[in-house]
Amino acid sequence: MEWLIILAAALAATALGLCYLTACVGRFGLVRRLSGGKSWARRLLSFGLIALGFALLSLWLSPVNAVVVLLHLVLAFLLFGLLVRLGKRITGREPRINWQGWLALGFTVIWLGTGYVLCSRVWQKDYSLKTEKELGTLRIALIADAHLGTTFDGEGFAAHLRTIGEQEPDLLVIAGDFVDDSSGKADLDRACRALGELELPFGVWYVYGNHDAGYFRGRDFSPEELAAALAENGVRILRDEAELVDGRFYVVGRKDRSRGERKSMEELLEGLDRDKYILVLDHQPRAYEEEAAAGADLVLSGHSHGGQLIPITYVGKWFGILDRVYGYERRGETDFIVTSGISCWEILFKTGTRSEYVIIDVTGK
Repeated sequence: MEWLIILAAALAATALGLCYLTACVGRFGLVRRLSGGKSWARRLLSFGLIALGFALLSLWLSPVNAVVVLLHLVLAFLLFGLLVRLGKRITGREPRINWQGWLALGFTVIWLGTGYVLCSRVWQKDYSLKTEKELGTLRIALIADAHLGTTFDGEGFAAHLRTIGEQEPDLLVIAGDFVDDSSGKADLDRACRALGELELPFGVWYVYGNHDAGYFRGRDFSPEELAAALAENGVRILRDEAELVDGRFYVVGRKDRSRGERKSMEELLEGLDRDKYILVLDHQPRAYEEEAAAGADLVLSGHSHGGQLIPITYVGKWFGILDRVYGYERRGETDFIVTSGISCWEILFKTGTRSEYVIIDVTGK
């Protein structure tokens, strides 16, 4: 829901920014010359150029990404407009070059170009944790928010899994949003086969995210076919349930908040041997107090995409939507980790974070 709120705010900001951007584009020398010095013609030509650029970006990337580019342009024009005014006040001279325009364009290209690389490439993030419980050593690989079809297809996902497999984890956990509305069945089948090809001592574990069931029912596979494809390839799907693994630790999978009423943590952990290590998968990082109070040892989440873009990186935290946007936190005796995700939903840029898979080494007695 928070992403819908952010999207609505972005659309409103885009509408307001268009007026400002139209005036800024009108300051370029070529636009002035083509408009023949007439203000109405300059505004019309400026708006036409912006509309053309938006249309081309929508076709090349998507309408959502075109909005992202447009908003960054508006912010860049505002920033460099202030700097140019400051320069004029200091020097007392009117610049002969449209520094505001050229710097804004150059900055946006470099900034979002870097953001594209940070989104489309995948890095490894490592954590080392300790526990007083008799666990021995456990290496956990964590991925979330693959949103198949956004930055990689099924074959691309398989390539990332091979890289993860080279780290020799004991198990792989998937903290939701494996697929999206734009995912295709061919990619789903290839990705699930890749999961089945992984040879890990304790297998692959999965919980649903808010996108997995689909919002618009436009994709070419059903939620039932998703579950079947995962199960056929040995992936253990957890829906508000816990399972003891190797007699040493539990994997507890929470039903996502978006999928209706779910069990409390106390209900989920009832009857479990609390002397054993308890690993919890919860797609959305929104129940830290409950999970810490219940006695979970490690809680793994995704959903936030690490904040995705500056300046909205910490919006979820500031407004109390999420307990944590990214990274590690300890509350009481419970460790919490939120990953930025191995991909993202629709938006092809990450400026506040980068795409990743996570390797967690837990050492106990």
